Amino acid sequence: MEYRNLGNSGLKVGRLCLGTMTFGWGTPEAESRRLLDKFVDIGGNFIDTADIYADGESESIIGRWMKDRSRDKMVIATKVRFETDDHVNGAGLNRKHILTAVENSLRRLKTDHIDVYQVHCWDDGTPLEETLATLDRLVASGKVRYIGASNFLAWQLQKAVDLSGQLGVEKFICLQAMYNLLDRLLEWELIPVCENEDLGLLCWSPLGGGWLTGKFHRGMSKPPKNSRVNEAEKEGWSESWSNYNTEQTWQVLDTFLEIAREAGRTPSQVAINWLLNQSVVTCPIIGVRTFEQFEDNIKSIEWNLDQDHLDRLSSVSEPQTPRYPYGFIKRFKR
Repeated sequence: MEYRNLGNSGLKVGRLCLGTMTFGWGTPEAESRRLLDKFVDIGGNFIDTADIYADGESESIIGRWMKDRSRDKMVIATKVRFETDDHVNGAGLNRKHILTAVENSLRRLKTDHIDVYQVHCWDDGTPLEETLATLDRLVASGKVRYIGASNFLAWQLQKAVDLSGQLGVEKFICLQAMYNLLDRLLEWELIPVCENEDLGLLCWSPLGGGWLTGKFHRGMSKPPKNSRVNEAEKEGWSESWSNYNTEQTWQVLDTFLEIAREAGRTPSQVAINWLLNQSVVTCPIIGVRTFEQFEDNIKSIEWNLDQDHLDRLSSVSEPQTPRYPYGFIKRFKR
């Protein structure tokens, strides 16, 4: 396992992060612990969770597992923002909810500190100054080591970075966002902010919610019954068939599956390896449900796509640039 600094901090994390959204939900505790054990065995040190995953059970599983591990060797990230209590202040990025949520996360994780505490989404109902001051207080107390953002627009992320500097409080060191071969629109604004402000980029949904696993190919009229995409269609999740059943998707998948065959690798490994070759990416977050999926995904760090394959994948998946303002500005880029 290779390691990189997370953003402009001195914190080093492995090139793959283990996502645990399925722990306690689609993945039983025994299987979750097996995944955690194997992840550490291959040199992984970065684990991502959130207080809403399986209503907190994901954090609890990690906490029980860590009792048998060295806490200092692990980098544990969790998140706060969404509803965890059934009352008017049971959600959001206000001081009351954050301070309650962090104590609950610490209790479930059975630890005295969280390495990377991330705000899970922008909250337009709370002044940003209040959120940043509260996070700064948590870092000063030692309960949190670093802070990050997730699911922000570019102007929101830039405002948070700038305001932190003006207030003299702790700054975000990373952004967690959806990024994969089918979802590259953050390259227009969010990635430039990350590059200019030296923020690490953690990529959730590196397999596009299942679209990049090899289960989908041109000519299909509906998703497989046992797939996450089929479930997404019923639940209204973003990776639904309705959202991705487009000619652009099938063009990307045509080339993507061809390159997987040429490289002699599984589609999942190709999708993750493409991300690993993007300079702005600190690490993809592999959110597996089974041990077999995990064993397949971790092989993405054992090799590298050649330049021809990288160029073909990047070319076919590049989103069409809107004429204005992006196309106009791109004409004059030095």
